[in-house]
Amino acid sequence: MRIRALADALPSHADGWLITSESNIFYFTGFPCDAAVLVVTRTGSVFFTDSRYLEAAERTVKGAEICDSAQFAEAFPAFCQSHGVRKLLTETSALTVRAAQRYAALVPETQLLYEDDLALLSQFRRKKDAQEAAKIERAQRIAEAAFEAILPMVQVGRTEKEIALELDYAMLHGGADALSFQTIVVSGENSSLPHGVPGERKLRDGDFITFDFGAVTQGYHSDMTRTVALGHVSETQKLVYETVLFAQQSALAALRPGMTCKQADAVARDVIAGAGFGHAFGHGTGHGVGEEIHERPNLSPLSRETLAVGDVVTVEPGIYLRGQFGVRIEDMVQITEDGCRNFTKTDKALRILPV
Repeated sequence: MRIRALADALPSHADGWLITSESNIFYFTGFPCDAAVLVVTRTGSVFFTDSRYLEAAERTVKGAEICDSAQFAEAFPAFCQSHGVRKLLTETSALTVRAAQRYAALVPETQLLYEDDLALLSQFRRKKDAQEAAKIERAQRIAEAAFEAILPMVQVGRTEKEIALELDYAMLHGGADALSFQTIVVSGENSSLPHGVPGERKLRDGDFITFDFGAVTQGYHSDMTRTVALGHVSETQKLVYETVLFAQQSALAALRPGMTCKQADAVARDVIAGAGFGHAFGHGTGHGVGEEIHERPNLSPLSRETLAVGDVVTVEPGIYLRGQFGVRIEDMVQITEDGCRNFTKTDKALRILPV
């Protein structure tokens, strides 16, 4: 039981956890709710939510007392007093100043601790078990099927926005509960924008088109990127594409538990720099994925983390030539005892669509 595990993992200097983020509420209780507070101590836990969710919470949440948040102002201080909570760890990454002031005013005899909660909580969520991995893989299958379904619609004269909407519809129609993030479809000179927004630009012969998208199923995200060509492509475009592909394949082949995230990033980055495009790769090579689209660990030159069995990360190097075009290729993998398992099955060879 995850609530019990969280209680057992409390640092010795703290008496309880105040969990307020929707993602951690879901992880520790299995109940998706945007209006809840979970308080976890060594001797008991309580889950507060409002009348809209009370009955559903009573059916789903195990290991915690369920309490109507209409009584929060009285029940929260009473719970802290009865369980001897003198120091309460907060989720600083998900807590506004106003909310912190409210909680502090309700329990003046309890000290709220504003520490780096991510290090402890991310250790719970980083290692994805078999059930979590299956949900992520299901989301990935939906995204891939949608991508293949809309490729025939990628034609000269269609706008980026039109293609993005087709892809969104295909994912939702194919079984996604939601989209992982705002779908990116950028073409031609716009593809040099790593997180460009689909607009009214019409697709043209000779364009590179980058698709970055994902689906959500049962609370878990997928994430993938493919760059395709429309009609004729130049030798420079082919060179850039093959460089990014080789960088990505090299990083995938190198991934293993015990490898630092900085080392993993360097594998892809060194390939791109060696080809003379180091200046055109500014972002990290990848990031964790799970209940949130961006989780720990990060494959980055600045990371101090180490890959471990169970981590699910993206591998997404890119080259972006300002005002010309860009290429990014992204797979999502899980770290295994001897390397990694790739959730992404869509072919990565340069795909040239007919005009």
